[in-house]
Formats: sequence, C-alpha cells, structure tokens
Amino acid sequence: MQNTSLRHRFWNQQQKIAPYLFIAPFFLLFIVFMGYPLISSLIMSFYEMRGFQSKIFVGLDNFTDLLRDPVFWKSLWNTTYFALGTLVLQLPIALFLAILLNSKYVKGKNFLRLAFFAPVLVAGVFVAIIFNLIFDQRAGLINNEFLLFGKEIGWLSEGRYVMPAVILTGVWQWAGFNMIYFLAGLQGIRQELYEAAAVDGANWWQCFIHITLPSLKPVIAFVFVVSMIGSFQLFDLPFILTNGGEPADAGTTIVMYLYKNGFQFMRLGYAATIGWVLFIIIAVISIAQLRLLGIFKEE
Repeated sequence: MQNTSLRHRFWNQQQKIAPYLFIAPFFLLFIVFMGYPLISSLIMSFYEMRGFQSKIFVGLDNFTDLLRDPVFWKSLWNTTYFALGTLVLQLPIALFLAILLNSKYVKGKNFLRLAFFAPVLVAGVFVAIIFNLIFDQRAGLINNEFLLFGKEIGWLSEGRYVMPAVILTGVWQWAGFNMIYFLAGLQGIRQELYEAAAVDGANWWQCFIHITLPSLKPVIAFVFVVSMIGSFQLFDLPFILTNGGEPADAGTTIVMYLYKNGFQFMRLGYAATIGWVLFIIIAVISIAQLRLLGIFKEE
C-alpha cells in the first residue's frame, strides 16, 4: 500500500515537471541568444567603447549625443520616408493583387501567385544588384524610358531620388509577400455575406467597403505592423544600392548607421545606444498603429 502511494506521488511529480521540461529548451535558447545580448547591449550603451579594449562609463552621454547627432536624424528621416512610402504603395498593390487572384474570373492563378511571390525568394543582395543596374543613370532600363521624354534622372547619384529608388525596389520585392496574407484573409471571408449583400442590391464597391475591409481588419493590422517593423530594420537594399548611404547620407537608414558605428568606426557603445533607441521607436510605433486600427478595443 505504501509502495502504491509512493508510486502515485512520484507519477504526480513527473506530470507537474514534464511541461517545464518541454519548454525549457526554448527558454534556454532565448536566454543565450536573446536575453544575454539584450542585457549586454543595454549595459554597453552606458559606456564609451572603442573596440573591446577601451571601456569608459559615460552614463547617458551616448543618448544625449545621439539626440544632437545630425546624421542620426537624417537616417531616422530616411527610414521613416521609406516606411511610409512602402506602406502607401505596397499595401494597396498587395491588396489589389490578392483581390485579383481571389476572383473567379482570373485564369492561371497558381502561376500568377508564384510569379507575384517569387521576388521574396530572391536574396536582398541580388535584388539590390539587379535594381542597381535598372537605375543606372546611363544604361539603366528606367532611364532609357525617361530619355524618350528628354530627361535623365540620377536615381542613385542625386540625393532627392535615392529613397524613392529604394522604395520602388522594396515594393517590388515585398508586395507579393503581403499579397499572400491578404489572399488568406479574403479566402476566410464567408461567401454568405456577399450573397446576402447582393440580394439587398449592394454593388462591388459597397461590398468591398462594408464587408471586405472590415473582415480584413486583423490582417491589415498585422501587415501594417510587420511592414513597419521590417521597414525600420532596413539594411541590405540601401546599403548596396547606395554604396553605403551615398551621396551625403541620402540613403543611410538607422540600421545602416548602427552598422557603421559598430563595425566601421568601432564605437560599440554608441551603436548599442542606436539599437535601443530603434527598439523604443519600433515599440511606440507598433503600439500606436494597433491602437489606431482598434485592435485593443473589444468587439
């Protein structure tokens, strides 16, 4: 009887411990690859570090210096410009492509779906190299078209055209990716809603405004937030397209400026400060977007 009681107690203890053992690998990996680097970078942001040899505690000086840094503000403007530009262009295009592929009148949907999604499968480095050739001032495909109207644009050599060129490249690469999210959302909408609206005499536009968009609200919120986060982490496209932010930092983004300080100038403490400021910016923007889209409101 006593052995049965001990066996039962041992079995209960195993059942209590088992869930923690299953989730332990995740927490272990998170602590090693996320928790420790986060804490280390926060500590580094309070030091002036020239490489790993020189380390001087400066408190909040890195943060105050960053707020007075004109290159940081220019990189922040460039990143915001890219984020807003891609949202304005990319999301309507992605939604239009999703509606097109969700229509029963379009043939070859599988091929078109693959064709629109294919740019995502190409590495950002190769996309940047391809568009570097397309935007070439002398022999580029786009400039050849503009020359027909007697105008030659230095897409990657004139500061005012650099970010529009990067935006067009980003839209080409990622519109098909967001299209998949919208397509999944459209296919999840019940057809009975459209049939009922048609019986009441609603046209296509009225169905789109009153059924499609409200039903896609969670998908739109997700795509908005993820696209904004991805835009603020932009690095490879402008780095290769603009040869490191040229001319005159016209193509420099926040992540690129972080990279320059950390790996070119070896100002590791300052780079860590930029990283934490970027984290705060992304967190604030994401929460603001979710509130504006009404995600926190109870239905």
